[in-house]
Amino acid sequence: MRDCFRSSVVCLLAIACLLFPVAVCAADSSATTTADPTNAATSAATTNSGANVGAAAVINPTLVDLLVKKGILTTAEANSLRSMSGSAGMQQLLLLLKAKGVVNDSEAAELKSAADADTLHSLVDTESGPTQYASLATPGAGQAAAPKEAKAPDVIPAIAPVRVLPLDAPVKEGLAGALKLGAVRMTPYGFVKATADYDTSSPRGDDFPVPGFVSADTGPTNNPEFHMKARQTRMGFKFEWPDISKNVTVTGQIEGDYEGNFSRADNRNVSSIRSSMFSLRLAFGRLDWAVSPNTDIFFEAGQDWTIYGSSALMNLFETTFFGAYWGNTYERSPQMRLGFVEKLGGSRNWKLSPEFAIMMPSEGNVPADAVTSTCTTTVNHTTFAATTTCSNVVLDGTSNQLGYGERQGADNGKPEFEGRVVLQFQLDKAPGVVPAQILWSGFYGGRQATVPFSNVPNAPSPLASAFYKDAFPRGVDNNSNSYGNQIAVSLPTRWATVVASAYMGADLRFFFGSQLLSNYNQAAGLTNKANGLSVDGSSTVVFGTNSAGNAVIAPQKPVRGYGGFIQAGFPLSRWFNANPKGRNAGWQAYYEYGLDAAVANDFRFAKSISAEAGGGPIKSNLNAVTIFYKMNPWVQFGFEESHYASYAVPDTKGACTTKIAGLPSCTSIDWRTEFGPVFTF
Repeated sequence: MRDCFRSSVVCLLAIACLLFPVAVCAADSSATTTADPTNAATSAATTNSGANVGAAAVINPTLVDLLVKKGILTTAEANSLRSMSGSAGMQQLLLLLKAKGVVNDSEAAELKSAADADTLHSLVDTESGPTQYASLATPGAGQAAAPKEAKAPDVIPAIAPVRVLPLDAPVKEGLAGALKLGAVRMTPYGFVKATADYDTSSPRGDDFPVPGFVSADTGPTNNPEFHMKARQTRMGFKFEWPDISKNVTVTGQIEGDYEGNFSRADNRNVSSIRSSMFSLRLAFGRLDWAVSPNTDIFFEAGQDWTIYGSSALMNLFETTFFGAYWGNTYERSPQMRLGFVEKLGGSRNWKLSPEFAIMMPSEGNVPADAVTSTCTTTVNHTTFAATTTCSNVVLDGTSNQLGYGERQGADNGKPEFEGRVVLQFQLDKAPGVVPAQILWSGFYGGRQATVPFSNVPNAPSPLASAFYKDAFPRGVDNNSNSYGNQIAVSLPTRWATVVASAYMGADLRFFFGSQLLSNYNQAAGLTNKANGLSVDGSSTVVFGTNSAGNAVIAPQKPVRGYGGFIQAGFPLSRWFNANPKGRNAGWQAYYEYGLDAAVANDFRFAKSISAEAGGGPIKSNLNAVTIFYKMNPWVQFGFEESHYASYAVPDTKGACTTKIAGLPSCTSIDWRTEFGPVFTF
């Protein structure tokens, strides 16, 4: 292999293209902070004085086209390389390959040595004249290339935003398959994550932060807790299937983690805390059709991140709840998605991608046990007296649905619709900086609460007991709509990366918004009210009489909510010019602020709060500082200090009925400290 490297750069690049076509080890955003290190377009360099620029050799265009086809180089990078002299272009190519992780330091050193020995002629067209050797430094526009004696610096990547839905299409035969199942290539990936965390207030006993006032009184103290967990560990496979057409690429992914239920088997009851079950996160297949060099049409089916909300996320170290109800809106859901990516070109490498999806119409309500009354009549055969005995029978609400929120959305009989438009461009052309994005995403759906006849309530006095049952002999359906809009930007630069998201909508509980609230019954103006339980036990429908004395049901309205976040990431190692080959090359710091809130008027109805009473939470916000240290490409440490605050609504006297540590309080505060390593494979 060493002789191969020394004898021919072509051999090295061919092997590199086969082994490292793309950054295939990039995992789910909830636990990594790096992405493909560069999409930067580089400027052409002039040759050293005395060189015949007009006659300078150029880099082999066939090699450049091959690297573009395999997705290693962007079109802008390829155009820049084609305009360079052969040696300067080759050295610039090595810089790009090094920054992208295609070649390592030792391989780059081998190639530089070969360049000094005048063995680069096998990769360049030398018919136009002699070549000049440049360093691996990236020259600016109009700047002369450095002499060959200059030391070649590496580039520490800038902060890459969390992007669980990549914009660029996969490259055909671009997956470096570690395993093969027939003709299907498979590459495993994942990480082991272990963290220790301390919360100053965690009344529910969870190992992740939940908005305050969701539970009852915390007891005599704020209820601090300490946890350690390894259930954030994640693993998955990426796939590529063959196809006879060179323009069709078929890929897929399956991923899971251990954030699921605890086992309840008899042999593990005592130790169930460490027996988390493996659960599905992602499972989808994708078809990409390269209609032209600038247009890619794709279709995806399976379970993936939702295109509403998930398009812009805070990069938090706490990934179990991942900022849910604190400003991060996201989900993973079964879907069928169609869209295209159009390369618009230009010096900023503009790209536009609209897409549309039909989704599983999931909702977030909690299933409950339904209670019905069963009566039995017995007759005494001696006295012929009849005796009726009634008892309540508990119906397991979870037996009728797959999980939280599965039933009411499906009962609506329509898919949920989601859409997204992304505009991507290169904001900062420095090496190691990924493109910027501006995007909009939205969704529209609905739910239906079905009350069967058996759950239609008896009417209160003075009405006849069967008044509502007579009015609704077949039961009732009650429908409500849900919707959301998100605008987000991610602006990476060499100095800092800013990501911001703002959203508003209604019935956002499933997307972790609106402070865990979904909808409410608008029963104002109704009299003789009584509640009927929905078929899944997750909500009630209010029955009553209107001003005309007719039996009606109160319309259900979605709780409106709003929120968002802003995060700034700082590449500390790049700031301080750390040695890219040393242990200090992987320092990054983040500051995050997140907010999620419910509209006050809807909140009062949903919580049944009168003008004289209070309650919460109506809004929650997050302030956090996160520091990542990457010891090497496979081992990373994270530390996060966060301040979670939730707020309640006071009564008309300015006092809150909610309690913290046994005392009335309008504010719930949790200071959370979390630390641990992540071992990536």
